[in-house]
Amino acid sequence: MQRVYDRLSPAQRVGQLLMIGLDGTSAASADDAQIARQHVGNVIYLGGWTGSSRIRSTSKHLQSQASSSATGGVPLLIAADQEGGSVQQLKGPGFTPLVSALQQGRMTAAKRIAYGKLIGGQLKAAGVNLNLAPVADTVPASMSASNAPIGKYAREYGHDPATVATSVTDIVHGLHSAGVGATVKHFPGLGRITGNTDVTTTGTTDTKTTRTDSYLKPFLAGMTAGAGAVMMSSARYDKLDPAERATFSSRIITDLLRGKLGWHGVVITDDMNAVAVQGVSTGQRAVRFVAAGGDIVLTGRADDAPTMTGALIARAKSDKKFAGQVEASTKRVLALKQRLGLLHC
Repeated sequence: MQRVYDRLSPAQRVGQLLMIGLDGTSAASADDAQIARQHVGNVIYLGGWTGSSRIRSTSKHLQSQASSSATGGVPLLIAADQEGGSVQQLKGPGFTPLVSALQQGRMTAAKRIAYGKLIGGQLKAAGVNLNLAPVADTVPASMSASNAPIGKYAREYGHDPATVATSVTDIVHGLHSAGVGATVKHFPGLGRITGNTDVTTTGTTDTKTTRTDSYLKPFLAGMTAGAGAVMMSSARYDKLDPAERATFSSRIITDLLRGKLGWHGVVITDDMNAVAVQGVSTGQRAVRFVAAGGDIVLTGRADDAPTMTGALIARAKSDKKFAGQVEASTKRVLALKQRLGLLHC
C-alpha cells in the first residue's frame, strides 16, 4: 500500500478523502469532470436509481474514470444507502424491496445474516462496494415517534442497545460475506435527539450520551464484527463536547472513537450539505473534519469538490501537523480499498 500512496500526487491523495454524489436523474458522466480535475476518489449513489443493469453500467463507467492521471489508477469506493424500509436508494429489477431495520431486528440471527448477504449480493452485482449501513443508533421506545432522523422511519433495529448490537453484528457479517463493506452510523448516536440534522439545527443536541454510555455498544459491536467504516453524526453532544458538532470534534472522533473505543479504520461524514453544518463554510467543513481525525468527506453536491479539495491542499501546505493527518487519512482509505479487493499492492 505504501507504494501506491507514494505514487500519488498531493492532489490525488486529497482526492481520496472526498466522496461526491451522483443522482439517479443525472447522466453516468455527470461526475467525470470532478474525478478528472479534482481527483475525487469516491462516489455515492443518491436517490432515483432504478434497475441493477443501469446502475451496473454506471458503476463500470465510473471505475473507468479512475485513470492514472485522475486517481493514480486507484479504483473508487462506490457507495449507497441501502438500509431497508424508507431508506433504500437502489430499487427496481435486481433489488428486493427491503423491510425496515426495525423489522430486521425481529428476525432470527440466521435470517438476518442471510438478509445482509442478500443486500450485499445485490449491491455487489450493481458495482457498489460500500453500503452506508447498518444504523447503529438506539432509539428509546419512548422516543420512537418523536425521534425525527431514525425512529420516525423505523431505521433502528430495536429500542435497547443489546438488541441493536446483535442486529448490527449480523448485518455486518452478512454484507461482508457478499464482499461489500459495511458502515456503522451515526456515531455516537442519533437516537436521543428530536430534530433531523439534514433539515434543521433545532432539537439536534443530545444531553445524555456519555463516554461510557451503553448506547455506544452497537457501534463497538459493528466495529468488532469487521465494519469497513464509521459514519459520524452531525448532532451536538453536551456531555462529550459541548463546543463542537460530532463531525468536527476531535474529542469525539480522535479521543473517544479512535482512542477509547480503538477504531483504526475509515471515518466518514454524513452529508456535508446538511442544514446542521451550514454555519461552517464549504471548505472548512472538510478541513475541520480531517483535523478532528476524520477521513472521507461526503458531499451530495458534487460541485463542492473544488472548494473542499482546495481548502484541504492549502491547509496541508501551511500546517505540518495537518499534512500528517491527511497522509494518515489517505492511507486508511487505501487500506479499506485494499481490504475490499479494489487495490492490489
